[in-house]
Amino acid sequence: MSAILSLAWQSLMNRKGSVLLTLLAVALSVALFLGVDKARTGAREGFGNTISGTELIVGAPTGSVNLLLYSVFRMGSATAEISWPTYQEIATRPDIDWAVPISLGDSHRGFRVMGTTPKYFDRYKFGRNQDLVIAQGEPFDDLFDAVIGADVARELGYSINSPMVLSHGLGQADFGSSHENRPFRVVGILAPTGTPVDQTVHVSLEAITAIHVGWETGAKNPLADSISEETVRSFDLTPKTV
Repeated sequence: MSAILSLAWQSLMNRKGSVLLTLLAVALSVALFLGVDKARTGAREGFGNTISGTELIVGAPTGSVNLLLYSVFRMGSATAEISWPTYQEIATRPDIDWAVPISLGDSHRGFRVMGTTPKYFDRYKFGRNQDLVIAQGEPFDDLFDAVIGADVARELGYSINSPMVLSHGLGQADFGSSHENRPFRVVGILAPTGTPVDQTVHVSLEAITAIHVGWETGAKNPLADSISEETVRSFDLTPKTV
């Protein structure tokens, strides 16, 4: 046995270079495997901490990762939207317990704006099935009400009744794309959650439709500012897409 071990050792010594390369390749492979597994576990835990009690996210045809990042983590942009009748059809299916529509695309000073319904504040859970808590104020009720996350309030110094103007699209600067003719007011501030909710401005779906009256082509109509708030409120503000 000792002779065999001695022969094997001498063989390894004669091939030091290839042996070291083999060991290095094995070590790198194990490290890569462990890194991927840790990243996958971290992503799963991050998703679980961000949203819980939700079993299905439905959107227009796109990549599953893109849909997840857009709807849950407020990252990226939607490639398409689903029509309101389609959402209603999904929400009324007998195998669907509940559904909450969301719409993103606008921003306020670098923070994402999300259109939804009051049901969102009741149904959205995070962490270990924790509820959203409105620390100050109340959910939106009027057309131009907004409920903001804790980070939005802290970083911008907003409080209840603070005015705010939303911008068309994303980014810090307006570049002439703000909806200054239809300002909002803060009616609620959410308690910190440690999730993207803290960095989100929540408004109603009807408000999303209202501020885009005059933007139907994707660009601002020069006559958009001449449309009064009373006129906007008289329009059919039923959401067309989500």
